[in-house]
Amino acid sequence: MDAVFKALADPIRRDLLDALFREDGQTLSALEARFEITRFGVMKHLKILEEAGLVVTRRRGREKLHFLNPVPIRLVHDRWVSKYAEPWAAALSDLKSRLESPMEKIFEIYIKTTPERLWEAITDSDIRSKYQFGNTLKSDWTPGSRFEMGNPKAGAVLGEGENLEVDPPRRLVQTMRALWGEDVKAEGTSRVTWEIEPVGDDSCHLTVTHDQLREGANDQLYGGWPMILSGLKTWLETGEKLTTPGSLMYG
Repeated sequence: MDAVFKALADPIRRDLLDALFREDGQTLSALEARFEITRFGVMKHLKILEEAGLVVTRRRGREKLHFLNPVPIRLVHDRWVSKYAEPWAAALSDLKSRLESPMEKIFEIYIKTTPERLWEAITDSDIRSKYQFGNTLKSDWTPGSRFEMGNPKAGAVLGEGENLEVDPPRRLVQTMRALWGEDVKAEGTSRVTWEIEPVGDDSCHLTVTHDQLREGANDQLYGGWPMILSGLKTWLETGEKLTTPGSLMYG
């Protein structure tokens, strides 16, 4: 977390995060135009933000786009704030999810585990329930197969979709349709991509991309990812469940 606090200590870097909060997926040129410093200066600040995990980048053709990653901030919150602030913690986790355009959300996190164990945690229904608000996921995890999300206390199917790509323990691509309310049902189908990269001998870099969302989509569809990924990291590294507003939903 030292890198996170170092990155947030500079007002220009905070302004860069604010700029991405208002409009995600910007190029270096677009960000440079917002500041009265050189292009090289903006690049240096972005590099520090990337090293702290607060900004992630993706290539789109010849352009390199920058995205705000709220997961490190969520981890700071979970470590020191959530114990005392559960009633309003959900609002904090929605900082990233209130963006409207473009509707592609990217989340990344580093976890001390193996790719095989991380893949198991993503696809095993019992483990999944321990960090995704008690929800279970039923599927045979083959390409083209269907999955169904539920909760023993919900009394109805909460979501469904198709497994488009299944490449253990590296990549899982799924369509997703939320069913827990009429407002999210109306949003239709989006896509979730899980990408696992080994780091050294004992850690993994996990990137979750939630895209094919309409502009201005209901933030219930993607606002829970920081809590889910924080819970996943906690479970794999400590064997303990992380209390979040989402996990109290069916309490």
